[in-house]
This record gives sequence, C-alpha cells and structure tokens, in this order.
Amino acid sequence: MTKNVLQMLECSMNKYPSKSVFSDENGNISYSDAVRIAKSIGSALGDISCGHRAIAVLMKKSKEMLVALMGIIYSGNFYVPIDDEMPDDRIAKIFSSVQPVAVIADTQYADRADVLAKELEKACRVVTYEEACADKPDEILLAKIRSEAIDTDPVYALYTSGSTGMPKGVICCHRSVIDYADWLIDTFAFDENTVFGNQTPFYFSMSVLDIYATIRSGAELHIIPKTLFALPVRLLEHMNEARINSIYWVPTALCIVANMKALDKVTLPYLKKILFAGESMPNKQLNIWRTHVPDALYANLFGPTEITDIGIYYIVDRPMSDDEPVPIGRKCDNVDVLILSDEGKPVPEGDTGELCIRGSFLSMGYYNNPEKTAEVFVQNPLNTHYPEIIYKTGDLVSINERGEMMYHGRKDFQIKHRGNRIEMGEIENAAASVPGMEMSACIFDPEKDKIVLFYSGKEVTTKLIRDHMTQKVPSYMIPNVMIGLDELPKNQNGKIDRSRLKVIYQEKKTAKA
Repeated sequence: MTKNVLQMLECSMNKYPSKSVFSDENGNISYSDAVRIAKSIGSALGDISCGHRAIAVLMKKSKEMLVALMGIIYSGNFYVPIDDEMPDDRIAKIFSSVQPVAVIADTQYADRADVLAKELEKACRVVTYEEACADKPDEILLAKIRSEAIDTDPVYALYTSGSTGMPKGVICCHRSVIDYADWLIDTFAFDENTVFGNQTPFYFSMSVLDIYATIRSGAELHIIPKTLFALPVRLLEHMNEARINSIYWVPTALCIVANMKALDKVTLPYLKKILFAGESMPNKQLNIWRTHVPDALYANLFGPTEITDIGIYYIVDRPMSDDEPVPIGRKCDNVDVLILSDEGKPVPEGDTGELCIRGSFLSMGYYNNPEKTAEVFVQNPLNTHYPEIIYKTGDLVSINERGEMMYHGRKDFQIKHRGNRIEMGEIENAAASVPGMEMSACIFDPEKDKIVLFYSGKEVTTKLIRDHMTQKVPSYMIPNVMIGLDELPKNQNGKIDRSRLKVIYQEKKTAKA
C-alpha cells in the first residue's frame, strides 16, 4: 500500500538509480543521489520534537530546492515553499500564519531567513541546505518516522492570495497527492522517458504535477530558467537542448511564444504533450501551437489549489475556431462534480451554476484559518445522511451539448453593469479573438460602472476591438474604457496581474482628473 509520497520516489530510485530526476541550467541530480541527500536533510531535521509541523524553504528555484522539499517530508514534517523573489512583507505574513519550526535556506539566503525567523513569536531555527546535506542519514530515526506516518499526514502548505490581504495556506495530505499522481500516469502515460519542462514556481499548485508525476513515473523534471520566457526563440532552443517532451504551463507563457512567432523559427521535434491550466487559454494562440506542433497531445486542466491541483480536464479532440472558448471538459477519475445553484440545488441541465468538488483530491483546508475553511469546505447539501465535505470553488460552469463542462468565470468575477449580470470571462474571450490581439484582460470600475479592457498588440486599435466585439457580444458587454499597453503585467506565477492592472487604471484616472 502506498501511503507516503516518498514511496513513489524510492520505487523509482530502485528502478532507475543513476537516472536524472531533477535538473536545471547548472546540471542534474540522479534518483539515488536525491534520495541520499534528502535522507540527510530529513535526519538533520528529524530531532524536531513533534512531527507534522511546517518547515519553510527559502531558496533559489533549483534542483537543490526540490531535494530540500523531499528532505522535509523524510523528517515527518511538511514543507512551505518560499520563492526567493517574494518580498519580505509577504514572507512575513506567511510565516505569521504557518509559524514554521524551521527554515531551510541556501547560503545565499541564510541571513535573510534568520532575520525573518527572529520576528516570529516562537522559536524557529534556520538550517542551511549545505549543512543539512552534510549530515549522515540516520536510518533508524527515518524508519521510526516512516512507521508512524499515515496517508492523511500533510505533505505541504501552498500559500495563495487572500481577499483580506492575508495569504491563505492550502494544506494537502499524502493521500491526495498520491491519488492525483496515479491519475496523471493513467491518463497521460508519463513514464521514465518523460522530461518535464517546468515553468511554474514551486509555491504554485501547478508544480505539484511536475514534481509528483516525475517521481511517480521515473521521469525527469527540468527547471527552465525564468529569464528564457522573455526570449521565446531561445526558450524553444533550450527545450530542444534539454529534450523536453512534456510541458504544463500557464496559458500566458504559451501565448507569449505564439504571439512572438517563435514557432515559425524553431521546430519542437521532441515535444509530445502540452498541458495548460491556471487561466483561460485563448483558442487563437492555441491554434497557432496546434498548427506548428500538430502531433502533440493538448489538454486543458482545471482546478484550484484546494483540490491538490486539478479535478477536471479536457483533451483537445477537434478543430476549434479562434473565437471559440476551450472546454474545461470532464471530471477526473475518482473525482465527483456538483454544479449547484446559490440555494445548494443542482442546476437544470445546460444552466450555469457553481462548481463544487468531492473526492480524495480535496485538500485538508486552510492552515490556521478555520473560519475560511468552514466557509468553502462544507457539508454536501445533497447528502443529509452522513458527514461528507465538498469544496465550493467559486467557479461558474455549465455543461454543453457534448457533455463537456464550460467555464464562465468566477462568482466574484461576475459584475452587474447597466442592469445586466455579466461574466467578465465572456468579454475577455471575445477580446482575445480580435485579429492581432496578443494579450487582454478586463477589470471593472464599480464607482463609474465601467468595464475596462487592457490589451497589447501592435496592430490593434480601439476601433478594431469595438468593431470586432460588436459581432461577438451584446452592446452592454463592450468595454467602456480600452487601454493599450506594450505588455500586460504578470505576477510571479506567470499569469496576468489583475491587481497591477487596477493600480494602472487608478493612476490613469487620477492623472486625468
């Protein structure tokens, strides 16, 4: 019985001891070396008095950081990845919530970690990666820790943004990660020949696929340098050099490559699986990829951090026009989907309702936040006979005539404009299909009752947008304000930074006043 994610790593190590498991621009590390070093780290941390506590990792995104994450699991605790580019204020908020008992930092960030750790209410020791690696594995201690482990022990806490400004820590257990990894292998046939090209940060839930599909299947995870995503041609060349054959990226990253016409300059003979999630994928840019890499499998994965990573998927199986929205598809195996009204009742067939999820992919809730947990992890309203938790995603979906789920935006992304209830996602989908449009995103100004569209594209004009969208959406959905930018700002996850767009809009409003 597999009850600990480390069993997946160790099984792959036994099969492929000398094979690379993690690599970056500075080299690679084999399965056997990764396990040996992770055991050293686990032993160095194993004397923490009680297990199942948070240990933060403040390191540069690297193969060493991945080994550190595995080491924390060996210690019987759970990891909290901290990106080295996070501002200290956000790290302090995360530390305040999770109260880590230790921080692993590489030498470069040890002093910074020490300052942050000293601001905590409780003692928090800082351990450098280098000194933890030097410890000799204590096999007796590690065996004791493993013997006491169960599959509902936590693996990690990933911190997402919170509406109050305080990040929320989603905590996920071994059972959920193992079930998710098994589904990935069964569905996409990842194996020891797979080389993942990692794009997302390790504090972002999409990295769960890269990490755990890798160790479950004996694959290799290659960290693509972040700088290359601003150099699309060099990015594709790097993918060929690393023989990357599978990617799981946010759509913004895929759109940059398509918009910059990099696929016209570099072919990708090794790339066979292209998965995407995190935001809506415009079909126009997807069609560019499908034209240039026609033999690859394309899949739209959908789900929030609160259900490990995703619970719904769509393998692209037909031609679609540029202005057609990409379905999110069907539920994963061992995942159940409820589409409910505000009253907690199933919506009529074809109607839009809130997506709710039940099953073992569900996380355990939010760390140190029982109020928010109770708000969205609730008793199944369709089951009054025994306790059963579902997660209310806040996402609005419907089922189309093909039996596929379609995404209609967030409940909190729904606006009321000129007396009409509008899903902003529908406006963005129409804007994305404008000829020459590279990127676009909408925000709403409730004070002025105005829909604001930000866009980029050298040949795009406000008249072209208005003329094109008039053919796609009702007049009350045409943006009232259109702001062209050379490039739309992106957050650390690589997605469009809507908070920054609101700031830009406010600055323009103030300047105009």
